[in-house]
Amino acid sequence: MDLRQVFDDLVRFETDLWNEIDARLRREADLSLGSFNVMLVVERTDNCRVNEIAAALSITIGGASQAVDRLEKTGLCARRPNPADRRSSIIRLTEAGSTLTRDAGRIFDEELAGRIAAPLTAARLGHLATALTALRTATPHRADTMRNP
Repeated sequence: MDLRQVFDDLVRFETDLWNEIDARLRREADLSLGSFNVMLVVERTDNCRVNEIAAALSITIGGASQAVDRLEKTGLCARRPNPADRRSSIIRLTEAGSTLTRDAGRIFDEELAGRIAAPLTAARLGHLATALTALRTATPHRADTMRNP
């Protein structure tokens, strides 16, 4: 097996997938895929803090904080004091943020179904999911080298 070809196929597929989904989200929802990813983490995380966003997306804390700042400026999320730790804030989606997350989620799910699920049998999709989980689990995450959304 040519591992360089596997690497090339994996990276190029991820890049194409990201760019195509990002373009559709921007066109139809006026939202970047990076921002949408942050909003998904906030939506599914109780008492979400910047640390949880950074960990979930494998990005730096600074990058996660900047992403939240951008969402806050556009009224899609809000910070409130963390009652358990005055040094941090709890991030929540605003009503507009929740609505946009739901609407963008439909677009995102359509793209995933068409670009990942449709070309693969259920068995192959299961194998892919298992393999990606194994690779992510085996690879240490270094937040200081991760890209910002």
